[in-house]
Amino acid sequence: MLESFTFIANQQTKILIIGSMPGIASLRAQEYYAHPQNLFWKFVFKACCVDYNFPTYNEKIAVLSSHCLGLWDVVKNCAREGSLDCNIKEVIPNDFYFLTNCYPNILKFLFNGQKAFKLFKTFYPELLIKKQYAVLPSTSPANASIPFKEKESIWINSLISI
Repeated sequence: MLESFTFIANQQTKILIIGSMPGIASLRAQEYYAHPQNLFWKFVFKACCVDYNFPTYNEKIAVLSSHCLGLWDVVKNCAREGSLDCNIKEVIPNDFYFLTNCYPNILKFLFNGQKAFKLFKTFYPELLIKKQYAVLPSTSPANASIPFKEKESIWINSLISI
C-alpha cells in the first residue's frame, strides 16, 4: 500500500487544493507535485504574483501558506502501479471531516483533476454541499488534452477568486 502525505493547512487557509494521490516522483521526493513537468507550482506562483525561480520545497509551502492556500490529497493509502490515477485501487481516504473541523475558515475546495473530485464525492458528498468547489484540469503531465494557456487561465482565475 502506498501512503500519501499529511495536509498543508493552517487557521488562515481559505482555499484547499485537493489532489488524488501523489505520483511516484512525489512519493520518492516526499514532496507534493515533485514531477518536474507537473504545472501545479508554476500555476500557484503565478497566481500569487511570486517569481518561480526554482524554489525549495519549504519556499513553495511558504507561498501556499502566505496566500491562504492549503493542500491535501483525497487518498491516504492505496494500491497503484505507476502514477496514473486510473490505476488507484483499494482506497483508504484521508479524514476531511477532521480537517474542515480543525480549519473552519476553509471556504472553497479546488480539485486538481476529475479523479480527485470523483474520489472526494464518493467519500464526502455532504462536504460538497457545505463548501464552494471547482473541478480544475489536472496539472499532471499526463493531462495534455487542454492547451497550456487555457489550463493556466483556469487555475489562476480559480486561485485568485477569494
